[in-house]
Formats: sequence, structure tokens, C-alpha cells
Amino acid sequence: MKIQDRVYGKIIIDDPLAIELIRAPSMQRLKGVDQAGYFEPWFPGISHSRFEHSVGVYLLLKKYGASRVEQIAGLLHDVSHTAFSHCADYALASGSQKHQSHQDSIHDSFVKKSEIPSILKKYKVGVDEVLDDGKHPLKETSLPDLCADRIDYSIRTSRVMNERSAAWVKKALENLKAENKKWFFSDAKSALEYAKLFQKMNEKYYAGIESAIMFRTVGDMLKHALKKNYISVADLHKTDREVLAKVRKRKAKDPELKRLWKRMDGEVTVKNNPNDFEAQVFCKSRMVDPWVKTEKGLSRLSEIDLNWKKTMARQSAHKEYFLSFQN
Repeated sequence: MKIQDRVYGKIIIDDPLAIELIRAPSMQRLKGVDQAGYFEPWFPGISHSRFEHSVGVYLLLKKYGASRVEQIAGLLHDVSHTAFSHCADYALASGSQKHQSHQDSIHDSFVKKSEIPSILKKYKVGVDEVLDDGKHPLKETSLPDLCADRIDYSIRTSRVMNERSAAWVKKALENLKAENKKWFFSDAKSALEYAKLFQKMNEKYYAGIESAIMFRTVGDMLKHALKKNYISVADLHKTDREVLAKVRKRKAKDPELKRLWKRMDGEVTVKNNPNDFEAQVFCKSRMVDPWVKTEKGLSRLSEIDLNWKKTMARQSAHKEYFLSFQN
């Protein structure tokens, strides 16, 4: 299987297990799930799918010599995402604005109920082994560490948004290392450049005001649609387009849905006003503090660069917004 990836270039995937999983219905559905959620009204033209990112995590783990099982775990890590990605955390009781945790909470059960276990069994790979993140530290670790998921989505976003060139990405990946189950940079300069990129993506994309508006307005629309039984929770494991199509048919006869839809589509002016607001919104803030190789071993970037230590302390807290809709 030949892949033309916007980050890693031309890649040939020759693992029959990975190829079969990529072609499986659960993975193919992710082509219709926007990585950000519903970003067209807020950042037109930068949409990219959970499928692209998932394959990217697989390619990154493959590139850096992770085990086959960890590569597969990376490929499947987002397969349980709902339509509109993290917007569902603002609609479902099992979600969390501050932690955006709905997908994580259902991941294992979703995978086990899908066609994936039978495919894994065919290649003598256990589903529990794939789902055990404790055995896959390159694929997934807690903030502020780097992991394949975090590395891929930050660099991929930077390319989609034209924040960084292909040449910059190539150099950054050359200075990025993975040894003894840990990601690190070969020098402090490279680590700081990447950390600042991640900070910019966080401020502008992951936890910015536009994302807060998107999360809340899409979440409100989905919550209303679920309450009215226009859609079911099961429908959220279809594609973005399928969910929108099912709900859109109800707009003409539901004034409240029409009002929420206009907000979701960016047709209503929104201000961030803590003194007069309708909706208080939290966004998960993502900041990284990479490990750096030094003469004495590995050190945190914040241990080497005191300015970065101050930045981490200032920026790591959840972002809070107070939305006032100018109806």
C-alpha cells in the first residue's frame, strides 16, 4: 500500500495487518470525521480527517522503530472518536470540557465490539495487548511529555495551517529521537522550537476562542438533537456528514434547532465577556515540556530554559471563556 502523507512524504506500508485494518469499515469511517470538529466556519479550508492523523501516528511509530503492536495501537488510537471529534465532549454527559475524555472512556469497549478483534486474531495479535497503553509509551503518555499522537497532530496541524514549512518539519524530525521508550530532542534549540510551535497551535487552534465557540455551539446543537431524538448516541459513530444530514431535515419545523444551527455555522456574533455571558466554556490546554539530550543525560526543556519554565506555568491551565451571543 502506497501512502502520500503531507508530513512524512511517500511511504509504502507492507504490513498486511496494518493494510487490512486501514481498509476496515471502522477506520474508513474516520475519513468522514474532521480532526478539529467543525472547523470550516472558523478556519476555512484547513479541514483534515481523523483518518489522516491516525495513519500518521502509525507512520511516525513505524519510522522511529516502535514495535509492531505499538504501531497498530497508534493506528487504532482514534477509531472510537465520534462525529465532530471533541465537540461530543460538550454534548454528552460522559464527556469533559476540561479533559475532552469521552473518546478515551469508550475506546476499549468500542474496539472490542467492532470488526477489529477478528482482524487482529487472524494475525495472532491480541486485542488486549493492543489496548494496553501501559505497554505503548511511545504511542501515548501524559502531558507534558511527547508522544506519537501529540507529535503527529501538532506537526500535521502546522502544515495544514501553513505555520511551518516542509523543510522545517524535516529538520525537526531529524532532531527528534526515540530511545528507551522515551521521546526527546537532540538539542535544546530544536526542543524549544518545537515547544513554541506546540504553544502556538494550542493558543490559536486547540484552545483558542474560535475552538471554544465551535465546541460549545456544536455541542449545544448535538445535545438538542439527542434530546429531541433526531439522532441517537449510536448515530454519533457515523460520519459528520451523516449526522448533519439527519438533523438538518428537522430545522424547518424546530425554531430552537435553527437558532443553534446559526450559531454553529458562525452566523451569530460572539463576544468573550465575563461580565455578561450566556455560556461558560472550558478548553483543554495542551503544553509540552520535551526531554532534551545533554552531556549529563536527559533533562526537561524547562530545566534548561527558565523562560520556558515560566511559560509552562502560565499556559498549562485550562482556558476559560465567557460567551455572549449577539442574537
